This record gives sequence, structure tokens and C-alpha cells, in this order.
Amino acid sequence: MALAVAAVSTSAPLIREARAPALAIAFWRNAFAVVVLAPLCAVRRREEIARLGPAPAGGALLAGALLSAHFATWVPSLSFTTVASSVALVATQPVWAALLARARGQAVPAQAWLGIGVAVGGAVVLSGVDVALSGRALFGDLLALAGGALAAAYVTVGGEVRQSVSTTLYTAICYSTAAGVLGLLCLGGRQALVGFDGRTWFCLLALTAGPQFLGHSVVNRVLRTTSATIVSVAILFEIVGSTLLAWLAFGEAPPAGAYPAAVLIAAGTILVVLSGRPPEVPPVVD
Repeated sequence: MALAVAAVSTSAPLIREARAPALAIAFWRNAFAVVVLAPLCAVRRREEIARLGPAPAGGALLAGALLSAHFATWVPSLSFTTVASSVALVATQPVWAALLARARGQAVPAQAWLGIGVAVGGAVVLSGVDVALSGRALFGDLLALAGGALAAAYVTVGGEVRQSVSTTLYTAICYSTAAGVLGLLCLGGRQALVGFDGRTWFCLLALTAGPQFLGHSVVNRVLRTTSATIVSVAILFEIVGSTLLAWLAFGEAPPAGAYPAAVLIAAGTILVVLSGRPPEVPPVVD
């Protein structure tokens, strides 16, 4: 699990280091993953693809669209706010998942509501700290929060689809859809998809190899013997890892007020996870 946390902790610093438009970074991260997964599905999942019904296929496509929206909000947030703030706010995914569960008529335990209150309080404190710095930082915070909400929606939809679709095929459909949507957004916004320097291409490949594949692979392996609750709590240490890497690589030290705010967000999220909400599904690994 420590390996997975270390891998996903490199995500935000690598995005910050890449000299490419935010949506292009998100596109290539998913496109490179498709290059690996598509041949695997073509060889190993041909029978499953042939019998895939319209309902699970549509659900996987919807999940992929939500994943693209998650990346389209979270990745740009790193251009406006600090790595620490962005990662802490996008990590509120379990909080949003609990709210989505309630909106769908499911009961939410009192402990989860307490956790939601604590996490919201931390987000308010963090936003207050950032707005004192600049309006840009607050905008980045809002993008990161939106990224967390969209990740929760992606997991909620995916939790139902994965009951009838293998992880490999589901992931391939999601990444393909996300890459397609993000590619269209880049073309529509006239954002460059090529012409980057070698350092940027290295960062893009590292994003796919590290957080996208190593992070997801280790998490899925750990989930065979460990509950999703424990994994969700462990993934929160990405906040610490990403902040430390950003400090070492860029000298980016968050404002003093950001530390207690991040602690509140993490504590509230842990309370939600330990309450049994969200359901026992793996978290989104950024």
C-alpha cells in the first residue's frame, strides 16, 4: 500500500512540472493508458466484448465521461492553487460519495454527517486562507472541489457497472471515453496536443506509468485482501506525499493556515469512510 501511495503522490508534482496545457496533460495520461489496455482487451476479452449488453456499455461510457470531467477540473486546478490545497480538496471524494448516496435515498449514518461537517469546515478554512492570497487560488480550490465531486460520481456509476463488467474491460472503456472527450475539448479550445519538449513527454509517460498504472494496480491487488475502507484512508496520505514532493521540487510551502485546514479535511473524510459511507468500492487514484 505504501508503494501505491508513493506512486499517486507523484501525480500533482508531475502535472505541475509538465509544460503542456492542462487538458492536454489529462488527454495524454488517458490516451497512453488506452494504448496499453486496448490490445489486452482485444486479446483476452473478445468474448466479453461480444456479449456486452447496452446497459453496462452505456454505464461504462457514462463513467468515462465523468472521469474526463474529473480530470478536466482537477488537473487545471494545479495551475491556480497550491499542490497541497488541490490534493486536499480533491481527496474529499468520499464526502461527496456520501452526499450522492443520500440523494439517491440511502441512509447516511450520523458519524458520516459529522465527518461531512468537519471536512466542509476544513474546506472553508482552506478557501479563506487561499482567497487571502489571490482570487486565482480560490478558483483553483473550487476546481479541485469539483474534481472531488466528479470523482465520487464516477465511482458511484462505476460501482454498479463493475458488477457485470471485468475490471480490465471497464477500465479500457472508461479511459478510451475520457481520452476521446478530453481530446475533443482540446481541439475545440485549440489547445496544443503535440510539440512539447522531452521533459514534458517524460512527465506525461510517468503520469501513466506511476499514478495511472502502478497506483491503480497496487490498489486493486491490495483490495483482494484489504477492505476499501482501509485503502481509502491510506490513500489520504497522498496529501502528505504530494505536499512534500512539491516542497522538494518547487520550494512550494503552503501558507501556515493551510496545514490545520488540510488536517480537518482529512479527519472529516476519514470519519465518513469509517462510517461505512461511501460503499465498499475502490477510491479514484489521481
